[in-house]
Amino acid sequence: MENNAPKNYINRRKAPDKWIYLLRIVAVLSWLLFIIAMIVSYYAAPEEDYGLLRYKGIEIRDYWIKPLTNYLYIALWSSALFSIFSLLISSFRSRRAQDSKMFNLVLLVITATAWITYIYTQVEH
Repeated sequence: MENNAPKNYINRRKAPDKWIYLLRIVAVLSWLLFIIAMIVSYYAAPEEDYGLLRYKGIEIRDYWIKPLTNYLYIALWSSALFSIFSLLISSFRSRRAQDSKMFNLVLLVITATAWITYIYTQVEH
């Protein structure tokens, strides 16, 4: 890691404070919720319609399972909100150029909201 600080720069940080620990915990929690949403989505989404299944006469489910879709919404919204909360904590606590920009959380918010929009348009109300 390259240090862009001047040669007479003295890092006065002793250790991360409680807000940084909270930021890390909430960021990990938001990613865990996103992974849970991926698992729930696997079971809630319609099944793929392969030609072999049609040939063998095997019935497939071509609709979203509503109760699981509700859990999927909760997991995705929670993931997005926890990510936004982490970004807010980061914006108030990070003051140096060397501090992390939290691009992974920005990507998580964008992905979760896009996924919510996709599911909302696909599921019949």
